[in-house]
Amino acid sequence: MNYRHAYHAGNFADVLKHSVLFALIDALKVKDTPFALIDTHAGSGCYALDSEEAGKTGEYRDGIARLLFPDMQRGERGPLPALLRHWLDSVLALPGNEHGLKLYPGSPLQAARAMRAMDSAQLCELHPEEAARLRELFHHDRRVHVHHRNGYEALKALLPPKEKRGLVLIDPPYEAQDSEFRLIEATLKTALQRWPNGIYAIWYPIKLRSQVQPFLRWLQHCGARRVLQAELLVHADDSPLRLNGSGMVILNAPWNLDQVLREPLQALAHLLSQGQPATWRLNWLVQDAATPASPSHHTRPLPQSRRPR
Repeated sequence: MNYRHAYHAGNFADVLKHSVLFALIDALKVKDTPFALIDTHAGSGCYALDSEEAGKTGEYRDGIARLLFPDMQRGERGPLPALLRHWLDSVLALPGNEHGLKLYPGSPLQAARAMRAMDSAQLCELHPEEAARLRELFHHDRRVHVHHRNGYEALKALLPPKEKRGLVLIDPPYEAQDSEFRLIEATLKTALQRWPNGIYAIWYPIKLRSQVQPFLRWLQHCGARRVLQAELLVHADDSPLRLNGSGMVILNAPWNLDQVLREPLQALAHLLSQGQPATWRLNWLVQDAATPASPSHHTRPLPQSRRPR
């Protein structure tokens, strides 16, 4: 309840999370039938990068701003991979960003702007002030429904959605990291029973690798047909005192999502490195027979000749 994403909006973890979310929504829009998005920890929906909170940390400067204003000491940056370019364009197209990056849209607003008229969103937020801001942001959008309640508990009522296809985004603050992972596991177990074909995307922080490993092992036996892991590390995963990296795991991932994310992850590892070179990982934790074989990737920085152009 003490967490405020305004301090962290647009940081390197948001860039990973929201570019993956953008790719998932693109995949859902391939079919002409409507889909539902359910966000269990929606936040307030939009964040001012010139606010007092964002100014105290300046985390967006090592996040989305790197895609706009790369360090010239790294050499001239060429075109971004298509996924990152389209995602960045969607952020810059937000009203208020006409003269530069002033506002950073959270997951609900990014999703709503990417959805079609036939699609719907169910947004859950427990913090009363955040929920009030979220409701005000979407009060004219009939596709979007805001719930001031615990998102984990809300899934019991919201699944399966009437559209029968869609995405659940689970992005909690992880104030108590170990217990949060156990809550997610319990929630996913019930959710997969109610809606086994849904796509579930879970963001997680990486401080100590040992804290993440039990969750990743659990996912290998969770019952989902396919589980894809995407990670970006800007520091070594050996300190509990800072956010060293973050990851997304996608249950029932679209069949070619690994191909879609590979080049963007390579580019982000180059553009978002801090001090030491960043690394990335793209790995199928669970692969069904219909999923094309794909090796794990855990790379060092790209050689000069292969850096994004």
